[in-house]
Amino acid sequence: MILRPKVSWIRHRDLHILTVGGYTYTSDQRFQATHSPQTDDWTLHIKWAQQRDAGVYECQVSTQPVRSFFVTLHVVDCDEIYQRMFSDAVPSARILGGPDLHVDIGSTINLTCLIQFSPEPPAYIFWYHEDEVSGRKQVISYDSSRGGVSVVTEKGAATTSYLLVQDATPADSGRYSCSPSNAEVASVRVHVLNGERPAAMQTGSAGLSNSSRCILALLLAGFLHARLLRAQLAS
Repeated sequence: MILRPKVSWIRHRDLHILTVGGYTYTSDQRFQATHSPQTDDWTLHIKWAQQRDAGVYECQVSTQPVRSFFVTLHVVDCDEIYQRMFSDAVPSARILGGPDLHVDIGSTINLTCLIQFSPEPPAYIFWYHEDEVSGRKQVISYDSSRGGVSVVTEKGAATTSYLLVQDATPADSGRYSCSPSNAEVASVRVHVLNGERPAAMQTGSAGLSNSSRCILALLLAGFLHARLLRAQLAS
């Protein structure tokens, strides 16, 4: 009977032996080593990776002499990844669901403007309404005599601005524009219908929630590829 060498995973930050074979030697239940049957693959899994998990991990094989393979784990914040990916991108704005939205009279116009690829949130965001019949264009005012108008803005890696116009009337039809301080204007046409097309309800009104902060492990624990291990054991 040929005994296979045991594989151990060691965390170099504190020289803690995490696993030996399929046994775990740490009280931190996020760590687990798994073995793929009929192969020499041993994988260390770390659930819910945290910044403190970053560092060097050693995969040690109990051959004679002992062989070691080293893996460096990097744990990166998602916001940092976002900034790296889009650092050279041009800030842009778009209104979801365009270019045309249809709502029934008496319903609420709900427009969502998404500003992306900006190194920092816009200093301000103006919403405009243009009556395409008269050509009159004006800044949407929250304290106008019309009432029922509100704007909610959520800032983050991507900024989202919501425009809500309650109790829509035909006078609310027209072109709506979202104008952030650091990006080109985005526009959409809104058609307020008098019930003649009940199926043509507004399709772009779904709100977009902020992305929660997350911790992303670029390298999910040390992974020792089977071919590499076989090659080392055979040499």
